[in-house]
Amino acid sequence: MNRYITAADAEHVDLDWCHVEWLVKAGMVEAKHLLLVRATFPPGEAHNYHFHPVHEEILYVLEGEMTQYVGEEHRVIKVGELAHIPAGLPHATYNTGSTTLRFLAILSPTGETGPDVVDCFQEEPWKSLRPPIPYPSQQS
Repeated sequence: MNRYITAADAEHVDLDWCHVEWLVKAGMVEAKHLLLVRATFPPGEAHNYHFHPVHEEILYVLEGEMTQYVGEEHRVIKVGELAHIPAGLPHATYNTGSTTLRFLAILSPTGETGPDVVDCFQEEPWKSLRPPIPYPSQQS
């Protein structure tokens, strides 16, 4: 099992709203309670309201800025700042800046059963707080 992850080791995934690079997850390293992903959002993109039933999450901005909703509260988070999201609390991330947004998402614990993420952007009060951006993979 790896103890070091290089750029070549990262697992790249393109989502409708961003590009993610998995840096720590099952099968990559021996971490038993951590997940780490670096996300890159072009201007205007967003991860609509969702929640993680068993994971708490830290979002740490590396480049650009985000408007981060945690529950019904929102703030602009800039380079070197972070947001903490407790497990089960709906949240949404928007690149409302004019440049690329890049951040680290650290989630814990891992190894739990059940879904990693549950979309709730079409439910109240979330859809009224910030109308969702329609993405093909999120149409229901």
